[in-house]
Amino acid sequence: MRANDVTRFDLDGMVALVTGGSGMIGRAVAQRMAAGGARLALADLGVPETVGGDSRGYAADLADAGHVRTLFDAVLADYGRLDCLVTAAGVTSLGSFEAITLEEWDRVHSINLRGIFLANQAAIAPMKAQGFGRIVNIGSVLAKNGGNPRPWVDVSEQARAGNAAYGAAKAGVHALTLYLAKELAAHGITANAVAPGPIASPMTTAFPEALIRQIPAGRLGQPDEVGAAVAWLCTREAAFVTGEIIDVNGGLWMD
Repeated sequence: MRANDVTRFDLDGMVALVTGGSGMIGRAVAQRMAAGGARLALADLGVPETVGGDSRGYAADLADAGHVRTLFDAVLADYGRLDCLVTAAGVTSLGSFEAITLEEWDRVHSINLRGIFLANQAAIAPMKAQGFGRIVNIGSVLAKNGGNPRPWVDVSEQARAGNAAYGAAKAGVHALTLYLAKELAAHGITANAVAPGPIASPMTTAFPEALIRQIPAGRLGQPDEVGAAVAWLCTREAAFVTGEIIDVNGGLWMD
């Protein structure tokens, strides 16, 4: 395979809703899935740009229950079904534990956990009705490793890396994914999460070089590497994979 070749995951005819469709990871997921033949509904606070083929953009505040209901109603009206849900919407939060304000804690959890809960819950009924579904939530290595910074080595690392509010929200995402996997398995629906490590994006522009050197692969990840993992989990062939938290982190955390 040449370096510029892209593996095509067979998603022909499947309808996928990707939240956070304007973000680096959300867009990479959408492009991968479109290349596999999926029909894409992309949602974000502002209407995301489409990715070609049969793709449409929708504006929604994913932390608002009313917006989420309206979004799912619109997607089902436009496409007639929902085969895949990928929740890539999220915000980051930097700094130390003691510096997190209650307002910041609530902001991060409203988008990174409440929004994913609402979207996951809204996907259950249409997927159950058709006896098929793929749910993939975007988690994080920060839900597992207590944070990337090493304040005992360099206290300034913490100011430029994800904090406990972010990690706690993503840990919640991992937990609700496991509950979904058990509850929905008998209905032909899988639920998995992809937990990226540091990915090259606007969120990681301040990521300390010293921490990059701690990644065995020696670099930040690329959004498309996350997109590829997500696309595979959405295939029909991945039917026996559920309740998994797939790490995409270059060896930063292994479990």
